[in-house]
Amino acid sequence: MKIDWAALGSVFGVSLAFTVGVVALFTLGINGLSRREKATAQGNSAALTATGAYVCFAACAAAVAYGIYLIVAKP
Repeated sequence: MKIDWAALGSVFGVSLAFTVGVVALFTLGINGLSRREKATAQGNSAALTATGAYVCFAACAAAVAYGIYLIVAKP
């Protein structure tokens, strides 16, 4: 049995980048919700930060759904 180390490294790199990207998007969403809470407490409008947070969460959900699709899809 011969292991293709270059392909294994490539899969690891893409998986790591994908994971870091999803975590970063989720963190931005949490940060946006936190800013919305602060703005609401001060009596300011926070529609833009809330919208940004929801967009980040939607992108996270889309990324997870795409990953599940790749796992389940038949070649």
